[in-house]
Amino acid sequence: MGQMTFAEKILAKYAHEKNVVSGQIVTVRPDHLLMHDNAAAIIKKVLPELLQYGVNDVNLPVIILDHVIPASDEKTAMNHKIIREFVAKYKIPNFFDIGNGVCHQIMIEKGLALPGQLILGSDSHTCSYGAVGAFSSGIDRTEAAALLLIGETWLKVPQSIKITLNGKMSSGVYAKDVILHIIGDISASGADYCSVEFHGDIGQFSVDERFTMANMGIEMGAKNAVFPVDEVTMKYLSFIGVKKTQYTPVSADMDASYQKELNYNLSEILPVVAVPHGVDQVKPINEVIGLEIQQCLIGTCTNGRLSDFKIAAEILNGKKVHPRVRLLIVPSSQQIFLDAIHKGYMEIFIRAGGVVLPPGCGPCLGAHQGVLAPGERCISTSNRNFKGRMGCKDAEIYLASPATVAVSALAGVISDPRKGGVF
Repeated sequence: MGQMTFAEKILAKYAHEKNVVSGQIVTVRPDHLLMHDNAAAIIKKVLPELLQYGVNDVNLPVIILDHVIPASDEKTAMNHKIIREFVAKYKIPNFFDIGNGVCHQIMIEKGLALPGQLILGSDSHTCSYGAVGAFSSGIDRTEAAALLLIGETWLKVPQSIKITLNGKMSSGVYAKDVILHIIGDISASGADYCSVEFHGDIGQFSVDERFTMANMGIEMGAKNAVFPVDEVTMKYLSFIGVKKTQYTPVSADMDASYQKELNYNLSEILPVVAVPHGVDQVKPINEVIGLEIQQCLIGTCTNGRLSDFKIAAEILNGKKVHPRVRLLIVPSSQQIFLDAIHKGYMEIFIRAGGVVLPPGCGPCLGAHQGVLAPGERCISTSNRNFKGRMGCKDAEIYLASPATVAVSALAGVISDPRKGGVF
């Protein structure tokens, strides 16, 4: 044993092997299988087999309705009904109906993703759980359907990339800027099928911030993105009621060998914006300042947490959103929504002219709420700005931190958060 990366160590553990190497195929039984609204399609794929054999392990699936909630049409309502009937028939204990929040937030918030665990999900942003030291990765619906039936699947051990973050972020720069900067540097395919490990001065990043960065691992092609478990992680887990005896962290060996090692000086990173139509199309804020916008979105699984709302509320407090701009607020969970109400953030947003949407995916994927019109621009804290992502192929989406989105909402144009919206 030794000289193993995080991915190699954890997959060796789950494959019951002493050692594994990148490229090796292993058979594993994950701790959980995440599904959301697409669980209906997954169930339909193997319905006859389910009726004959049942679910392999009722504790394996975690189903969270979040993508199109409440249902926007009859087809969606029918899919939700299929899922609810499936949950009732097979007595699935981990089911969260509409209003609970975005699946990725719920997985961490409810302690369903823990350090050292292996979690797979029928959603590409399942990689988010690396924020708390889990190996988590997205799989397709066919794989998910097979997992329901047999409880195991195969994975190829990924190569690993070590990203070391040194120094401290400057004022007005946030974790979202850091991850966008990295993606812009290495490209959307720069970490294809790799396990990305973040190291260095990571103690300054809260679990919320780590969530933002791990969440966007897939936007550089990563199989998973992970932070080592430290005091920050353990303090958060204790806060949500998880005891140390409930998890066993897995960490890379000090002498592990990586495909690539990258180093970034955090003090040199500036506020940035990802411009249409790629997450890796990243520009410094000064290159897009003054660009007129019609919609602003603060929320989603990437930046819809209490700390994000705190940043935005401090900027918007006592001010009014530009009359030409629609500001949408989307909490990533019911608990965050309640906490934001208690803190007074939601009142600040509403008085500023914002519109609060139910905890869920909302306008992020363009299936429900906040769809853009041709020729419109939206600046958003979400994780993707692909053509047509928010429901219109002739609209434009710009990705930025909550601070950048908030100051831009006031000005009606993309603005620099370091200047309080003055451009």
